[in-house]
Amino acid sequence: MKKFIYVIIFFSFFDLFTQLPVMSTYAESLGASAFLTGLAVGMYSLSNTFGNIISGFLTDRKGPFVILVIGLFTTGLSLTLYNLVAEPIALLAVRFVHGLVAGFIVPAAFTFLANATEQEKRGKGSAISGAFVGIAAIIGPAFSGILASRTSVPFVFNISASCMLLLGILAVFFLKATIGKKEKTAPSTHIPIRVFFNNIGTLKAFSGAFFLMFSQGVIAYLLPLKVQSLGFDSRLSGTLMSAFGIIAVLVFILPTNRIFDKVAPVKTLSLGISLMGISQILISQADSSTLLYIAMACYGVGFGFLFPSVNSLLIDSTTVESRGKAYGYFYAFFSLGVVLGSSLLGWLSLGIVSGFIFTGIVLISFAVITLIPKRKPSHS
Repeated sequence: MKKFIYVIIFFSFFDLFTQLPVMSTYAESLGASAFLTGLAVGMYSLSNTFGNIISGFLTDRKGPFVILVIGLFTTGLSLTLYNLVAEPIALLAVRFVHGLVAGFIVPAAFTFLANATEQEKRGKGSAISGAFVGIAAIIGPAFSGILASRTSVPFVFNISASCMLLLGILAVFFLKATIGKKEKTAPSTHIPIRVFFNNIGTLKAFSGAFFLMFSQGVIAYLLPLKVQSLGFDSRLSGTLMSAFGIIAVLVFILPTNRIFDKVAPVKTLSLGISLMGISQILISQADSSTLLYIAMACYGVGFGFLFPSVNSLLIDSTTVESRGKAYGYFYAFFSLGVVLGSSLLGWLSLGIVSGFIFTGIVLISFAVITLIPKRKPSHS
């Protein structure tokens, strides 16, 4: 069952990453202005935030199985709507629907996985799920970029739609048998939102998720500009991103993943976010491709430590009854981080070097704050 959930997680993030290289050019091909193009790119993350939160609430009420199946089918159907798009406004509407229903999948899938994983193996399990996210980050952009150039963007989304619909059908048969009687009949317990934000564990997990994707947004925004400013071909940006993804996946799947079950997640979280912050500063000072690769390798190690850590921290700080809602907020912070990471630096009018340094300082400062001890453990 867990292996099948890993496959769902892979294709959920594959759907996300296939959009990155093609959406802006697709919007422009429909005649969208610069403003509408940016809005089309960000609309998915915006509505995805709401989808994550809704998924969390419904997962705790109905169980992860029902929400996961609904998310897979509706996401598959929403991807087919791109075939009907002929103007920018229609694209915005489809992007909103796509992001909203796709937000149902990930919180439900990770809740399913967390509830099925033994407590003493939750760190290794989070690392393995992170590996599937990393593989999707490596394969997705290259797949869509190459295929869209030879066919069309809607054709790429049709393939993703077919995968989602097939997974929905398979989920009905593979996962339905795993539903326990408790999940079917247990009444939902009302848990106030403030509980999650008063719990230092979940608060650190939410913050870690936000800053992880905030950093990703900065990398996506500034790295191509940095590469261009050094006089290198734009292809170097792609290989740098692939290098970081490969390093992160290695941290996830090598025996190093045992550390996540032996060391407190708050410590590996702090280490991971520190390495990502240091790499941002290294990128700002790099003046050769070799230094850029070293910096991105450091970034990959940091990402590899951070992702399983925030997942483990969330599992440790929640119960089965509250975990769906917690994962909903968790991935809502993911989506918010992507949006703010790429837009905040533009609002602050920071240059390439100062933007990387600013981000590095923010990440390292957060790493220090996470190590401040709490008075006593608390659970949602």
